[in-house]
Amino acid sequence: MASNAGHVLWCGAASPERARRVAASLLGPGLWSGWGIRTLSAEMAGYNPIGYHLGTVWPHDNAIAAAGLFRYGLSQEATQVASAMLQATAYFRDARLPELFCGFDRARSSYPVPYPVACSPQAWAAGSLFHLLGSMLGLEPNATAGELVLHAPTLPDWLPEVRLENLRVGDSVVDLLVRRSDDSAGVEVLRRTGDLSVVVRL
Repeated sequence: MASNAGHVLWCGAASPERARRVAASLLGPGLWSGWGIRTLSAEMAGYNPIGYHLGTVWPHDNAIAAAGLFRYGLSQEATQVASAMLQATAYFRDARLPELFCGFDRARSSYPVPYPVACSPQAWAAGSLFHLLGSMLGLEPNATAGELVLHAPTLPDWLPEVRLENLRVGDSVVDLLVRRSDDSAGVEVLRRTGDLSVVVRL
């Protein structure tokens, strides 16, 4: 089993039943390191937690998987992945996620073990944080329609709110405050310029 299955969810190619099975595998003991989803399951013969694509954790790969989990309404599982990635930033210089890090289990290491020659900064890894945020908030901008939709915005327990400033959709600009509630999140429009509709779909 490999993390590639998360890409299947991202592109919507799985049935809901199979999506749940994929989610269980991605967050099972073989693929889930505690710091993210490994590229290759620890239960596979070729697994190597310091092998470039044989069991390491790739932030962009995890962001894609999280987006796929959100797509199928598996918000608890998706938030678990997003939380691990965001928590990992605290252990890297300038809170910058590297290209990849080692796949050692979090139960054995209190920090994500750096991969010795990982690129940092690295475009995919840098973009993964924005991908994770957009997925958690369910952001879907449509400049042609003059609309910004937030699909079932979700924040993890440890993150009470997120403020977005100067978010541009076409010629419009909006500031948003997203606050966590029990099982979803509320959205407040703090500032808006231009003719933009902000729609929240729970």
